[in-house]
Amino acid sequence: MAATKYESKIGKIFYSDKRIFTALSNLENLQRFSEFIPKDKVKELEITSDYIRMKIDGLGQKFTIRIVEKEEYKTIKLGVENLPMDLNFWIQLKQIAEQDTRIKLTIKADIPMMFRMMFEKKLQQGLDQAVDMLCQVPYQNWVN
Repeated sequence: MAATKYESKIGKIFYSDKRIFTALSNLENLQRFSEFIPKDKVKELEITSDYIRMKIDGLGQKFTIRIVEKEEYKTIKLGVENLPMDLNFWIQLKQIAEQDTRIKLTIKADIPMMFRMMFEKKLQQGLDQAVDMLCQVPYQNWVN
């Protein structure tokens, strides 16, 4: 089965690529969003600097999202382990000016054809919403 690539819209963040990369490349920073995680859906959540492990209601097994590669100030590549399909996720940064960085999210997934039509629109909407959220983060508070 061939993987399908989904790309978000390009967002604009008013911080340097270094500050954004430093914040996003440490997954422990996601603890700041823990109040938004639905406790009735996400179980056994474990977050470290380089992986997130959780069990989502309806999926059955635990799965892991792990940082598999970093290109300093440019790309963070994450892989997903223990799912019935291959899935990779990239966060791409490009600094345009001192406090002007563009961000794009990309997912590459082997979604079975029968599910692809059901998920494509929601996946695209989710990627674009994630970019909007990442553009609103107060990165000055995320880096010590």
